[in-house]
Amino acid sequence: MFDWIAWFFIQIGMAFYNFAYAVTHPGLWLDWSNKEAIARVIYYGASVELFFVLTVFFLIATVIGVMNNRIMWGYVRVLEGIANTVGRFFAWAGLIMVIQQIIIVFMQRVFVRPSMSFGFGIPLEFDVSWFAEELKLYNALVVCLCVAYTFVQGGHVRVDLIYSGVKFRTKKVLDMIGAMIFMLPFAVITWLYGWFFLWRVLVVPNPSASNSLDRLLMQARAQRWNVETIGFSPNGFNAYFLFKVLLCLFCVMVALQAIAVFYRSYLEFREGPESEGKHLDRDSLGEGEEAYEGTH
Repeated sequence: MFDWIAWFFIQIGMAFYNFAYAVTHPGLWLDWSNKEAIARVIYYGASVELFFVLTVFFLIATVIGVMNNRIMWGYVRVLEGIANTVGRFFAWAGLIMVIQQIIIVFMQRVFVRPSMSFGFGIPLEFDVSWFAEELKLYNALVVCLCVAYTFVQGGHVRVDLIYSGVKFRTKKVLDMIGAMIFMLPFAVITWLYGWFFLWRVLVVPNPSASNSLDRLLMQARAQRWNVETIGFSPNGFNAYFLFKVLLCLFCVMVALQAIAVFYRSYLEFREGPESEGKHLDRDSLGEGEEAYEGTH
């Protein structure tokens, strides 16, 4: 027990040194002409060291916010602003997906064309099946990059067993617990898997989560880019590595939203019912109509 406590505080202390060393030696991980720099990015991208650096940043930001509520409200507005901006932009992928599906149906059933081309000069031309499978990418864009936006807008389904029957401040405590016990750990665990899934389709030899830094640096001698472009069908969509990228971005969006939920719930708990929905930017269809239940 005491060994774990000692290890935790040692890692917290080392986080300051690790962050300072990374900032003062950017060539060790930013110079991607050096294969060892890529190996360091792969290792530290899902490492204990990075976890504790981010934990220290979170703890420092939280302490500052607890001392000054206006600063913490600023955190909330920035984090929810990021979720809304990203979500509102990539939500258009849903419209593009519908339009492209209509075009595909016309090309296959009306014009009976085997391929489609777009652009001027040197057009982008692929088989119709390529564009048909690409629709999965638009769906993934909406799911991964609009997840935090949907949370801010109150669009996720809530399984309500006791929540509606408890007092206001009890709800805020439940929200804080949910953000820290469920949302954030889920994002971290998914990142740990997704990070190596991503790199396993980008470089060879394939890195493993169990590899030490020394082993990855040794493998760097034989390392080369090998972006996987294998599709499910011979002429189908062949950029499936983008789904691995989106998985990592999904984790980032969920983690940032978990922090936003924690901060907002703490502030509303502290300031009382009159602060509920403060600075909350939700969409509306206009006066007299609501985009989501409970918007106003």
